[in-house]
Amino acid sequence: MGRVSTAETGHGARTTDLVDTDAGPARITWHPATGDARAVLALGHGAGGGIEARDLTALAAALPAHGITVALVEQPWRVAGKRLAPAPKTLDTGWRGLWPALAAAGPPVVAGGRSAGARVACRTAAELGARGVLALAFPLHPPGRPERSRADELLGTGVPALVVQGGRDPFGRPGEFPPGEYRITEVPGGDHGFAVPKKTGPGQEAALEILTDAVTGWLADLV
Repeated sequence: MGRVSTAETGHGARTTDLVDTDAGPARITWHPATGDARAVLALGHGAGGGIEARDLTALAAALPAHGITVALVEQPWRVAGKRLAPAPKTLDTGWRGLWPALAAAGPPVVAGGRSAGARVACRTAAELGARGVLALAFPLHPPGRPERSRADELLGTGVPALVVQGGRDPFGRPGEFPPGEYRITEVPGGDHGFAVPKKTGPGQEAALEILTDAVTGWLADLV
């Protein structure tokens, strides 16, 4: 693992590490907890974007003040500058390869991510010893194809889980999710990226507050 840069943020020294995996180098950007960390929340990005997604950046800004270190993870394909995500098996390989670097931070590690990153976290949580799973914008099915459900990935995590889902997410609205041993929070009016319409819904800032408050509360119960 090589530390490649350090930058000052409002939450302390942010560091960025490159981690070798069997799928290629991955990158972790650490947003350290204020004071002693109670847990590390590792968040992977989706197949169509990176760690600049609004939900990931909102959590990285909000959680350190609550004793949670946030680790934003860029998969090897993204680090390599590729446009298309590889097959799920390769995504899982990259996530497994960087897990020791996450676990070395000390406190319990909660696995998470948005969209495809949420699926990776769900598929690997039990084997890696994650304390829980945070699934942001979980892609329950491809848009317009509810028969191609991925519910088994969510239901099979084997650890406590929280789903945060936009109310108009075409990859699965909250009401479409099956019963299970997990929590689910709806962001009213949110799409797959938690964007809300300007004329309806709670407003963008309020929508992200719903998301961060839900995650903060869940983590307080979990760790």
